[in-house]
This record gives sequence, structure tokens and C-alpha cells, in this order.
Amino acid sequence: METTRTYLPAAGHDWLLPLYDPIVKLLGGDAARRTLIEQAELQRGHRVLEIGCGTGTLTTMAKRLHADVEVVGLDPDAKALERAKHKAARENASIQFDQGFADDLPYPDGSFHRIFSAFMFHHLPSGERAQMLREARRVLKPGGELHMLDFEGPGDRKHGFLAHLFHSNEHLKDNSETQVLSLMNQAGFLDAKKVGRRTMLFGGIAYYRAGA
Repeated sequence: METTRTYLPAAGHDWLLPLYDPIVKLLGGDAARRTLIEQAELQRGHRVLEIGCGTGTLTTMAKRLHADVEVVGLDPDAKALERAKHKAARENASIQFDQGFADDLPYPDGSFHRIFSAFMFHHLPSGERAQMLREARRVLKPGGELHMLDFEGPGDRKHGFLAHLFHSNEHLKDNSETQVLSLMNQAGFLDAKKVGRRTMLFGGIAYYRAGA
């Protein structure tokens, strides 16, 4: 595993990590994640991956809401993964957490029925976004789906102060709806579309769905 690669931490800076969960929850992030899970229509026996699981909020929520699905979370940040493991343990939730990068998923082809990505896509350098989506398409089973939510790009809506605290315009500039859908289509996804949006204190967020 390439442990020397750099990445953008969940909160944008390591020193913000302890504050990330309470701030995002206060601002409605947990409700946004729950909507994403509901959108995916998980079923008994599904195997689910969250790419960029961070501190494990969505993975733990998915397991709590759907105890009969298998949940896997992947993130490059060892500190965030430790928090994720403690969070799952507190809820007695059996979740597999792996350290790795979004553009080089350590799973065989066709491993998952659903893939989640929440507040992660804009973290990736522009050159890695297309490869992340190709990898997501690769590890989805036929008929599987990618469900993603992220900040809208600067051209889609205005962003609040907290969005700029966590992430600069540099990380959001390529996050427009047009660009995201174009990359999904290029990666081989079917019927990629923006399926919803909501306005939060830290900025507008968009929901996407794409099939394998």
C-alpha cells in the first residue's frame, strides 16, 4: 500500500479532525447522509462500500439502518479510520474498515451492490477524479449503483463561510454538475444524473446517482 501518498484530511486540516463530526452534525450533515442512504434503497444481502469514509458516520449509520447488509469503509487517513472503528464499536456494528485510496481500490471487480461517496469527491485532485470513478465502476456488480453527495461547484451556487473554512475554492472549482456528470459518463456509468440538492449553512450540496 502506498502509505507515503498525500491526501486532504476529512476536515481539510488534521487539527480540525476532532471538531469535524460535531460541526457537520450541527449543520445537518447527518441528515444529508441519511437521505443518501435512503436514496440507495439498500436490500438484504447487499454488499456496500463507502469510498472516503472518513470518521465512519455514514458507514455506521448504514449498518444501523440496515443490519442485514455488509458494509465496508475505505479511507487513506489512519487517524480518521481509528475514529471510525471506535464509533462502530460503540454501536456494536460489524463494519470492515480498510486503508486505501479512491483511485486504486483494493477489491476485485464486481464486489459491491452499492457504492457511497459523501463529501469526498472534491477532496481529490482533479487528475484523480476520473480514475476514482473508473475504479468505482469496476468494483460495482452489474446493476449496481453509485450514490454520491458533495458540495456544488462555485458556478452552481454560492458557498457559505464554513465551506471556505473547511475547503477552498481550489477544491470546489471542478465540482460543477456538468463536470461531475461528464466524468461519470466517461467512466462508463449508465444514466448518471443529479437527483437532488439542498442548501446547508456550509453551502449547497448535490446528490448524484449512476448505474453500472
